[in-house]
Amino acid sequence: MIKNYALGALISLIVVFFGSCNNAGKSASVSAEAVDKDTSYGFGLLLASQFRNIGLRFDYNEMAQGFKDALEGNNPRISLEEAGMKVQLAFTAVMEKEASANMEKGNTFLAENAQKSGMSITQSGLQYEVISEGAGESPMSSDTVRVNYEGTFIDGIVFDSSYTRGEPVEFRLDQVIPGWTEGLQLMRVGSSYRFFIPSNLAYGEAGRENIPPNSVLIFKVDLLDILPPQE
Repeated sequence: MIKNYALGALISLIVVFFGSCNNAGKSASVSAEAVDKDTSYGFGLLLASQFRNIGLRFDYNEMAQGFKDALEGNNPRISLEEAGMKVQLAFTAVMEKEASANMEKGNTFLAENAQKSGMSITQSGLQYEVISEGAGESPMSSDTVRVNYEGTFIDGIVFDSSYTRGEPVEFRLDQVIPGWTEGLQLMRVGSSYRFFIPSNLAYGEAGRENIPPNSVLIFKVDLLDILPPQE
């Protein structure tokens, strides 16, 4: 799957790399350093490994020609600005396709999940089940809480876990995704809930570093404490 956060970085890498190579090729003050076959191969391998799973199929001959023209300072067939635009459009098309597929899969999952015994649904569409109920107070949106949690995708893959790190986390409820802000206020200290968060209550179409666009997220959350206000 393509990682949404990488789009801008990858485009910048292409434009900056080829731009600097192009300028270097035209500069008499820069001398070329020959490398062996394995080094040349390794450079291509490392560069291409960044693009392996993005969902694009390349014309290797044209890609190699663009690479060669940039390195040797040849007049490019298209400008760097046009190259950047074309790459941006290609990445955007892949992201939109992935976002659409994730939305469809997420909606199907939530519709089926809503029918399960013990499942509750709020007006916003947040789904949750009570694993165990505590006897403490419930936090407000302005409170800072301490929790343990594990986050998974609908296919069961874990993407984040404070259990694995061996340390609870603390945060203000009004500074996290809407699904957490709403869900944690349903809990009492000492409770353990599982939340099924629609994408619009999570990271939406933009996604984030390790969250694909339009992802439904599942969190098991233990509410450990509500921290006193800091002066």
